[in-house]
Amino acid sequence: MSEPDAFEMSPRIRRAVRYAQERKAEDITVLDLRHISSATDFFVIVTGRSDIQVRAIADHILDSARRDGNRPDHVEGLKDGRWVLLDYIDYVVHVFHPAVREFYRLEALWGDAESIVIGDDARQ
Repeated sequence: MSEPDAFEMSPRIRRAVRYAQERKAEDITVLDLRHISSATDFFVIVTGRSDIQVRAIADHILDSARRDGNRPDHVEGLKDGRWVLLDYIDYVVHVFHPAVREFYRLEALWGDAESIVIGDDARQ
């Protein structure tokens, strides 16, 4: 894991992290993919403890970002609540149920990416 100041997060990413925290998301990690992927610049990966919480976190991020004038290009998985993907082009938010996050292990899959792990009590 990188130090918290390893890379600068944009205000939009900081807000997405804060919105996730407002719904008690856990295990928040931001991956910097700028040097290893052309698909997106950052992943914001968070965990909700239940399907209901996963949907609540994703809904809150969507609603709050829309109020900020930031609309996703694509949304997947909101109905099921196991893995919700919010694609904002330059960053993608992944809201996982714990079992699904453990199965897909995005942090390991993108192990070459710099990362910031945000503590549950940190404020962005």
